[in-house]
Amino acid sequence: MISARIERLPFAGFHKRLLFMGGLGYTFDAMDAAVLAFILPVLRTAWGLSSVQIGVLGSSTFIGFLFGALLAGTMGDLIGRRAVMMWALALYSAASLVSAAVDSWPSFFAARVVAGMGTGAESAIIAPYLAEFVARRFRGSFTGALAGFFSFGFVAAALLGYFIVPAYDNGWRIVLVITAMPVVMLLWWRRALPESPRWLESRGREKEAGAVLAKIEAGFARDGLVLAQPVVEVTAPPRKAGTLATNFMALLDGRQARITVMTWIMWLSITFSYYSFFVWIPGLLVQNGMSITKSFAYSLAIYCAQVPGYFSAAWFNERIGRQATIASYMLLGGASALGLAFAHSDQEIMLAGICLSFFMNGTYAGVYAYTAEVFPTAVRTTGAGLASAIGRIGAIISPILVGYLYPNFGFAGVFGTTTSVLLIGAVAVVLMGVPTRGRSLEDIAASEIG
Repeated sequence: MISARIERLPFAGFHKRLLFMGGLGYTFDAMDAAVLAFILPVLRTAWGLSSVQIGVLGSSTFIGFLFGALLAGTMGDLIGRRAVMMWALALYSAASLVSAAVDSWPSFFAARVVAGMGTGAESAIIAPYLAEFVARRFRGSFTGALAGFFSFGFVAAALLGYFIVPAYDNGWRIVLVITAMPVVMLLWWRRALPESPRWLESRGREKEAGAVLAKIEAGFARDGLVLAQPVVEVTAPPRKAGTLATNFMALLDGRQARITVMTWIMWLSITFSYYSFFVWIPGLLVQNGMSITKSFAYSLAIYCAQVPGYFSAAWFNERIGRQATIASYMLLGGASALGLAFAHSDQEIMLAGICLSFFMNGTYAGVYAYTAEVFPTAVRTTGAGLASAIGRIGAIISPILVGYLYPNFGFAGVFGTTTSVLLIGAVAVVLMGVPTRGRSLEDIAASEIG
């Protein structure tokens, strides 16, 4: 009955507020991660850091991401999505303020790892949490658009990095304080964000779930919206949530195992390839005499291309389905990378770079939407958090592997490996995934997963 009541809700102000609240979280997550690239060159000079120390600092956020995503996913199914989302925001904001105040690289590294845990936790919990409030007919577009807010954070990081960091002696500290500002959002989130009724039901708290939905429905009534009668689907009884151990075991139980492994391959392939391209490509092109990748115009164009990339994929999520969107954008991203590898002029590099950013970032709009749908409610955030954490492993190892491939195999080795990984990810999504467009979360779990 909980599902039926959610499925009849039209897209209205309630969902727009959820989209904006979750989207702001993603915006600051992306801004915090991206701004580090503009801060590290300043710290190298100010603190006299070696290349190894800079590399360690560069990995700090990814290390935090990995543990934050894993912890948020497991705790989201045990103590609730809302609590984890707010604690993640508080942790991230506090650690950002600390990192703005420290004066040594070990302290900065520790603070950035903790901040990364907060952003990784938020990134893992927001999409599966808010997707549980949305009816099937616009869930894919909603979740894809939610991920689209990452693009605004990257653009903001570029502007802060180019205009604030070099303008003041302590510009990098000012930027980190700015990234900590979402702490004020906690006051809004505490008052405005309800717990997921679907999660409450999975924990056997049906009365609380009904009360949350009744309050939401009352808001629709105040806005003059008349709700249709709920249509109850005949599905298998929802899986009840269990302990930490049983939740992990459930991810590899029966038909669910194929879905779980598919999400691991999907996240690993897109994240590995994404960071291979965007961490190494500018440097490799500079080594080949293409200095445009060091220009502000190129960087801003790459960041701005993310915006239509994310939101176009969000639109396609509902038109052609999540699997087709993910696979298409992965393959087109690989083609764009090959175009960049064989570019011979600044104009060709700019065009190929924009296309690469468009498709690679657009893939994430499909990935976030799809990951939030293919796990039963009782283990949804555990599955999403684990998949996201495995993806972060790709972010950690890709720069290392590319650093080995390029001296030994050149451009062909780098682009051949990364595009092959993308191809593997696309094939896994198509062959191992399940269709989710136009289906309730309960129907997906009952029919496809068992």
